[in-house]
Amino acid sequence: MKYLLDTGIWLWSLWAPERISRHGREVIADLRHEVFLSAVTSWEVAIKTAAGKLQLPEVPGTYVPRRMADQGLRPLPISHQHALAVFGLPDHHRDPFDRLLIAQANLENMILITADRMIERYSVEILWGGK
Repeated sequence: MKYLLDTGIWLWSLWAPERISRHGREVIADLRHEVFLSAVTSWEVAIKTAAGKLQLPEVPGTYVPRRMADQGLRPLPISHQHALAVFGLPDHHRDPFDRLLIAQANLENMILITADRMIERYSVEILWGGK
């Protein structure tokens, strides 16, 4: 199975894993699964850190790749196809980061691990990661 972490779940996996469902934690920890972190998350983390909305122990350019390697996460780049697929999504959610993650999960046949109830309104396979 291939899984894609949304940004909130990824940050919880680092700082507050108890907030993630048992099944979500098991999937993230099981190296037999292909678990991906999108460049969308790096983009969101960089923007929120620069705006003072997110505090990291080191700069995002160092922090994100190190944590990805520690967790055995695979990178998922953003392609033009991913970006353009956002056009076809219903307007349930205004967050551009989440919309791009939904498009990526759909195009790449991945299960999106999320705790965002708004994402449930989309036609995307999810694993509920919240408690």
